[in-house]
Amino acid sequence: MESLRILGVDPGLARLGFGIIERGPGDSLHHVAHGCIETGADTPLPERLRHIFQQLTELCRTHRPAVMAVEELFFSRNTTTAFTVGQARGVALLAGAEAGLAVMEYTPMQVKQAVTGYGRADKRQVQEMVRLLLRLTSVPKPDDAADALAVAIAHAHAGRIGELEARLAAGKRTGWVWERGRFR
Repeated sequence: MESLRILGVDPGLARLGFGIIERGPGDSLHHVAHGCIETGADTPLPERLRHIFQQLTELCRTHRPAVMAVEELFFSRNTTTAFTVGQARGVALLAGAEAGLAVMEYTPMQVKQAVTGYGRADKRQVQEMVRLLLRLTSVPKPDDAADALAVAIAHAHAGRIGELEARLAAGKRTGWVWERGRFR
């Protein structure tokens, strides 16, 4: 299997987290980069959105991911926050589309399920699994970057499951064996 480079995005206007991983042979996951794109609250909204777009475009140009995985929004109370984060999310989706990437979206529950095996895992559990899956010495910081890495991992796992489902639907043997918590 060829390697697949994935850019995970945790949307935010003040701080947008990004995480880049590579899914390699044997379903191995490798950390490439992570960090945050920050914008100041005193900067006009259009300038903040442009900065996010430019930085994501540069990340795509530098790291050449094939896929952008973006976390869907889930806000139950604060509509103002939902709108501003939604604008940053829209800019991220546009940056991915403009770079020619496949853009996929995942709910927070899907991310937690894919990373920890439990859709209601807490933030610390998700971050610790990110550390373990990517074989890092410490939990990635800041939290937004760790969340973005989790979104990228969710896509890496979802892609492998999708391949398995497609082969099964076509009536083909998979040749895959479940071993040590993953298909081989």
